[in-house]
Amino acid sequence: MNKEWSPAARVQGLGTSVFTEMTELARRTGAVNLGQGVPELGAPPGLLKDVSAAVLAGSNQYPPAVGFPALREAVAAHQFRRYGLEYDPQDEVLVTTGATEALASALLALCDPGDEVLAFDPCYDAYPAGARFAGARVVGVPLAEDGDAFVLDAAALRAAVTPRTRVLLLNTPHNPTGKVFAARELAEIAAVCREHGLTVVTDEVYEHLVYDGLQHATIAALEGMRERTLTISSAGKTFNVTGWKVGWVCGPAELVRAVGAAKQFLTYASGTPYQEALARMLDGVEEWAAELRSTLQRNRDLLSRGLASAGLRPYRAEAGYFLQADIRAWGYADGVRFCRELPSRAGVVAIPTAAFNLRPDAPPYLVRFSFCKREESVISAVEKLLNAA
Repeated sequence: MNKEWSPAARVQGLGTSVFTEMTELARRTGAVNLGQGVPELGAPPGLLKDVSAAVLAGSNQYPPAVGFPALREAVAAHQFRRYGLEYDPQDEVLVTTGATEALASALLALCDPGDEVLAFDPCYDAYPAGARFAGARVVGVPLAEDGDAFVLDAAALRAAVTPRTRVLLLNTPHNPTGKVFAARELAEIAAVCREHGLTVVTDEVYEHLVYDGLQHATIAALEGMRERTLTISSAGKTFNVTGWKVGWVCGPAELVRAVGAAKQFLTYASGTPYQEALARMLDGVEEWAAELRSTLQRNRDLLSRGLASAGLRPYRAEAGYFLQADIRAWGYADGVRFCRELPSRAGVVAIPTAAFNLRPDAPPYLVRFSFCKREESVISAVEKLLNAA
């Protein structure tokens, strides 16, 4: 067999993830797990009741490949209410098995071997993996540090575009930094995409979890961007049901059809009772999300103050589940080593930001902590970190 096309060669670089390693460390040591973004918080009771009713009523077979009709209608209505964007639920909304499948399907649909995809660095590790499946390559555009915040480096973005660039993969609110891209930053990104004819795939799974009075805006709503943008979101983060794996894609019909053509050969379809229940719940998302934001913001503040008191300088987390911390005050320059030793030193698990870095020259001293946990878990982790400082 030609080595280049062997199974081992095809998955080279896609080995066991750091999340698996750190989760196993947490299990083995009994440490408080602030690594993975697995919520310890409850889901809306009405949503759970609706799912149970759907299962008992027999909604347990394949849904339509494009998704349960009522959910597609609810997603379209949601996009219009929040962003003023009109999508036809029949051919401009596609339901997927979570946002990760939506991302992989979009990259498979849009990229050919040798193409390049721009993503802001650090980025979620599924992005380079998805591009690799398509034979493409993710090029990291570094986010600049500005005090305790991460900001767009417009010059770096423009310098990263080449004749091979096909897609810009935008994640806002951003994982792992917790950044919300500001209106002026989105305008700059949109200008680059229009100038170079790039398609945008925007991952907005944390759209409802934005703190401190900030607002999430979608790049698809900017002038000239709807027709070149695929917007991806999901139910998992918004409703604390990450195990349900229900996501969706909105965009122009031609692009959504292309995503669906790839998606049909991945899972085909899934989650019928979940889709049916979420179709009803999405209409009332604002009230639920306001309560969840309040809880998560309190947790974020607890963790941020605790990290600062322990000498681990926190960065601003404007949204999502995570915040970054600088570990050098503890005598570490390497976040991977820090995270491997932290469970035994302090009884806490975190994730090295190096797991999300695309560039070899990225700062190695950053670590990501999760706060989508019960308050007592966050308090326990803070106490352990203070004792170990």
